[in-house]
Amino acid sequence: MRKIPAAILGATGVVGQRFIQMLAEHPWFEIIALVGSERSAGRTYAEASRWVIPGNPPEHVNEMPILPLDASIPGRVAFSALPVDVARQIEPRLAEAGFAVCSNAATFRLEPDVPVIIPEVNGDHIALLEEQHKNRGWKGLIVTSPNCTTTGIVMALKPLHQAYEVVRFMAVSFQAISGAGHPGVPFLDASDNLIPFIQGEEEKIERESRALLGCMRNGRRVDAEIIISAQSNRAPVLHGHTICLSVGFKHKPSPQEAIETLQKYRGPKLTWTLPSAPAHPVIVRHEPDRPQPRRDRDTDHGMVTTVGRVRSCPLLDLRLVSVVHNAIRGAAGGSVLNAELLVAAGYIK
Repeated sequence: MRKIPAAILGATGVVGQRFIQMLAEHPWFEIIALVGSERSAGRTYAEASRWVIPGNPPEHVNEMPILPLDASIPGRVAFSALPVDVARQIEPRLAEAGFAVCSNAATFRLEPDVPVIIPEVNGDHIALLEEQHKNRGWKGLIVTSPNCTTTGIVMALKPLHQAYEVVRFMAVSFQAISGAGHPGVPFLDASDNLIPFIQGEEEKIERESRALLGCMRNGRRVDAEIIISAQSNRAPVLHGHTICLSVGFKHKPSPQEAIETLQKYRGPKLTWTLPSAPAHPVIVRHEPDRPQPRRDRDTDHGMVTTVGRVRSCPLLDLRLVSVVHNAIRGAAGGSVLNAELLVAAGYIK
């Protein structure tokens, strides 16, 4: 197929760099534009950026100019790593101009006509785009990815919710410092320490999990009626969010039944052949001390959620631990996979 021209918004930041890394040799998309702040605009990518992730930026990307946010941006897909307030101004303008905006920003998550999607979890929620087009009159569209911690929770719970119906859960997260962006948490705060507060994180987990585990009814999203208690902590780990979950079900599974359900789960058939989709979105580890962020975050190019320590819970029904790569599956990788889903479903041609 002829590659689809793509722009990366917020290209010099950490998530923007992950977009470049994932899209440089992508079989469906071609990077044709990089967009940045006023400080970066007009310079080449090599001049404007400080590359902070493993490897090096592709040479052809290094030579590309950074366009300002108010430029006439070329392309058909926009991968957005913009800050919340900037995304509020730029993303609707691009959607109105005909772009498919695949956003990692929180700005439009949970708008009633904007899908927040993990393809293997709720890919059918792209049906909300019909309502979006009707309400907003856009030629294009906006699709969002959830919060990175929510991703690690919901990917672990979706197979169990589908089989046994989750009615409540408690989540305690230990989130990597890279989740705070670059340069992230100051060394004297992060080292030898754990910070039991991340602004807005617990509220995002609770709201977004209900949306992602909800269903479509008469063309609208209906949130799952799940009682959720979330607590978020910043931990001295570079990449990889770890979440401890205690889960209550309408139909209680045994630990072994839950493990078998997780191992068999593959998600909707439409996702099976997407270039960035892992063969198994959830991997189960059986060792008593796994998953661990350093050992499990990069499994299948960082696109899976790894689950372990599945066992009975004396308070609810089951407890388990999940690990997700916050910068890949929980950020750029999730948006790239959403764009692939839009292509497969015919929304991007």
